[in-house]
Amino acid sequence: MGLDDEVEAKIDQVKGKLKEEVGKRGADPSLEAEGRKDRARGKVKEAWEETKDALEKGKEALKNR
Repeated sequence: MGLDDEVEAKIDQVKGKLKEEVGKRGADPSLEAEGRKDRARGKVKEAWEETKDALEKGKEALKNR
């Protein structure tokens, strides 16, 4: 996973968690929902990057056979 992509995914997750907590404590359901969405986006980005890395490693392993 590229460092920039990894950092971006983690930032989305942290930003989402923060919004979610502020929304819960401030009784703001829309902010809480936005936080859940941001966290999910970060997790999806992270999973996509891990999948791309795994495919690249598999491709390299097949080349080296």
